[in-house]
Amino acid sequence: MTTENSLREQICLLAKSMFDRGLTAGSTGNISARTADGGLLVSPTGTSFGRLDPARLARFDAAGGQIGGDRPTKEMPLHAAFYDTRACGAVVHLHCCHAVALSTLPGADEDNFLPPITPYAIMQLGRVKLLPYFRPGDPAMGQAVRGLAGKRSAVMLANHGPVVAGRDIEAACNAIEELEATARLALLTRGMGARMLSGAQISDLVTTFDVEWDA
Repeated sequence: MTTENSLREQICLLAKSMFDRGLTAGSTGNISARTADGGLLVSPTGTSFGRLDPARLARFDAAGGQIGGDRPTKEMPLHAAFYDTRACGAVVHLHCCHAVALSTLPGADEDNFLPPITPYAIMQLGRVKLLPYFRPGDPAMGQAVRGLAGKRSAVMLANHGPVVAGRDIEAACNAIEELEATARLALLTRGMGARMLSGAQISDLVTTFDVEWDA
């Protein structure tokens, strides 16, 4: 079983890895993970993914009360919405460049934001819901996620960034990186008549890997 100290270290290590590779910048993005006792560890407000301190992560108990660490991210309602509606162990929110750029372009499918370019985004994310723009920190973001009734593991906040819930912190980070990689491919191939996966190929992936798709 992962100890709380090792989970703290893992959160900061993965956050720094994403920061170092340009997946989020400055003091943007936030990350949280479920502890063994049902509580949460959450990145503090105004902090950089490149410089998170394991000892200063906000600590919440299983009832949702803060019992330690610095003041948490202002996007707590967004994180709470996923934990309250899905059986997940971690939530990651980034301001990654290509996904945000793709969200601003016309013609996006709100119910299935990412084009089916490779199998991996389908396998790790299912269908990504494109949500409208909300002011950062607006509790309405959490309400919008709650309105999905736990049927999506990933959403894209228009003009803002993606949010992904995973079974654990590593899975959530892997999935959100796949989201950004797919958005980059979508931009690179836009207008070129790229060959997408067929409906039959998508159905095969959904069946073989038990992907949440029809929700």
